[in-house]
Amino acid sequence: MGLEAALPAEGFLTTQLRRVINWSRRNSLWPMPFATACCGIELMATASSRYDLARFGAEVMRFSPRQSDLLIVAGRIAIKTMPVLQRIYQQMTEPKWVISMGACASTGGVFDTYAVVQGCDQFIPVDVYVPGCPPRPEQLIEGVMMIQRYIDQEGMPPMDGGKRVGLGLAVAPTHAVRPQPVGLQY
Repeated sequence: MGLEAALPAEGFLTTQLRRVINWSRRNSLWPMPFATACCGIELMATASSRYDLARFGAEVMRFSPRQSDLLIVAGRIAIKTMPVLQRIYQQMTEPKWVISMGACASTGGVFDTYAVVQGCDQFIPVDVYVPGCPPRPEQLIEGVMMIQRYIDQEGMPPMDGGKRVGLGLAVAPTHAVRPQPVGLQY
């Protein structure tokens, strides 16, 4: 029915231990949502049956940082909540990954004020930036898949002198802007 049917009764399978470990890490990402604004609604939609993040092994949304390995920062981050975000990141298990979802989490968005952090990458390492205001669920799924592809090839996140370094990957826009079907009348 599965793998057993493909192998002979007394056969064996050989592979590298690194590949098995990377395969299991890739297919068992457990996201920790840190949703503070409208991007949180798109994050919830990504986990719904229409988009089904479970197909990629990331269906187990954990609200405990000690059981998570993928932090999804969705929405604007106030200066007062930044220490909370940093503490959540520090409590996550290694190896850990971070997705910055939306314009507000990545650059502060339209909130260029003293109370909003202008990009969470100033305080925690970000692996994948998902652009948009708010980004579509398909873009977030592409961001998760980018991390999975990296895990498959490399395994562990990069370190520089004992300090975690973000990958700095960005999801490319997937749509083409078209003119309106009806001409504008003045």
